[in-house]
Amino acid sequence: MSDEEAIPAARRPRARKRRFYQIGPDFRIRGGPGFWVENESVLPPYEESRLPASTPRVPYVFDKSVGSRPYDLELCYNWWLISDRTKEVFERLDPEAFVFVPCDMRLPRGRYDGPNYWLCDVVRVLDALDESQSRLIIGIRDDIRYLDHGQKYYEFIYGGKLVFREAAIGSARIFRMAFNEATIVCDQELKDACKSAGLKRIWFQAF
Repeated sequence: MSDEEAIPAARRPRARKRRFYQIGPDFRIRGGPGFWVENESVLPPYEESRLPASTPRVPYVFDKSVGSRPYDLELCYNWWLISDRTKEVFERLDPEAFVFVPCDMRLPRGRYDGPNYWLCDVVRVLDALDESQSRLIIGIRDDIRYLDHGQKYYEFIYGGKLVFREAAIGSARIFRMAFNEATIVCDQELKDACKSAGLKRIWFQAF
């Protein structure tokens, strides 16, 4: 008889469920930004929500007289502007989930000698929500003003609950939710890695 068979089922430790969080920029940190894209024509058109890997280098201007320099994760249109050290964490934990495009930094006067920054997009989309165990609105978009017109969508509600199917997530550390792709989900390991690296201005909200 194996050791596992000898332990009564009631006394065996239960496998811990993975914890998941919504991840994004932390807008609670005050202060206006002192950085912007100098030439928006290099970016994809509005209706193209994902960032192509073929996107040219993105020119950014930093001006500390206008506001603060970027933290480790900032919002840039539909994507993120991230620091070198954020990129290192993301690539180490889940390289296939991201597209990274380098940015060229410029100051209004003088030479920029700070860290590198990247435009970053989470390109993995998973249909992993356990709808039967979750509380939210599920519908079909009938407003032609939306890009997802005629498609299924998720809408979150106050007091709602999201439960994910771990089998559908597998080894992924981060992904966008199918039917609500603006919501980016990460697991405990990626959250812990960001905290251990001391990354700033990243917000996590437990589901």
